[in-house]
Formats: sequence, structure tokens, C-alpha cells
Amino acid sequence: MKEELKEKLINIKLMVFDIDGTLTDGSIYYGHQGEMFKRFGAKDGMGITLLRKSEIKTAFLTSEESEINIKRANKLKVNALVQGSHNKSEDLKSLCKSFNLKLFECGFVGDDINDLHAMSIAGFSAAPSSSSNPILENVDFVSKYKGGKGAVREIIEMLLLSQNKSIILQENW
Repeated sequence: MKEELKEKLINIKLMVFDIDGTLTDGSIYYGHQGEMFKRFGAKDGMGITLLRKSEIKTAFLTSEESEINIKRANKLKVNALVQGSHNKSEDLKSLCKSFNLKLFECGFVGDDINDLHAMSIAGFSAAPSSSSNPILENVDFVSKYKGGKGAVREIIEMLLLSQNKSIILQENW
């Protein structure tokens, strides 16, 4: 790992994740009665559990609003969920303030152009390989995996290892 990247990762105390295209593959399915479905990767979810167990705060920051997002955030016990964001930079600043952190202590993982401004002010930025080109060209790290297919887990493990924290859960977690 490059020294510059490791220096950014060592400071991270809060990881913020976009949802659609990052924690999911970006697909949204609708049933015949209008119900919405999303596919989340279980390995990414376990990664978020690893962060929590390592005392790194977690948040979801999304422009979408859905009950599915609430259910996933609750299941993973994330520290904060911000939905309906149309100014992710301001919402990222608010999240940092609520946890009494500086922006350089916050990492952001996103995949599309509405994430770009927030990613540019975060201390560390990362994206799945399936992200839009403006994102891929402007982040600190691009995962070899696609959104919803292990990208978040790869990023989390890299973060934890850079801070000399375990990527293995204790029994009875």
C-alpha cells in the first residue's frame, strides 16, 4: 500500500457509505404492486460489522429515501443514516460534527456523480470498480470489485489492516 494512502487511512474514525451502487449493485427492482427491492452483499455487511467491532463509526448517506435503507441500517447497527440528501458535502460535514470529528477523520465510499463533492472533502475516498468515470478518476482508491459484490468489504479490510486492527471476528460476536 502506498504511504500516502496509509497516512489517510490511519486517521479514519468514521466511514460513510452511499447505498445504491456501493452497498448494492445499483439495480432497483419493482414488484407488480410497486414494492421496491434491492440486493445487498452479505460480505459487505459483515465488513460493516467489523468496523463497528473495531470502534470505527459508520453511516449511510444517500439521496434516495426508502424503508429498505432503514431496515439495512438497523440490521447492521450503523451509527447514522441520512436519506434524501441533495447536498452530500453539507450532510457529510454535519455527520462529522455530530461525532465531533474533523473531515480528515472521515472516509467516504460512493459510486456516482452526486457523491463527488462529498468525496472531495473527505479524508479518504474510495469507490467500487463499477463507478462512473468522474468518480474513478478522482478517488484515493478503486476497489477491484463492483458495487454490492465485495467492494465495500475490500475497502473496509484495507482500512482495518492499515490501523493494525483485526479482520477476524471473535467467537460469540
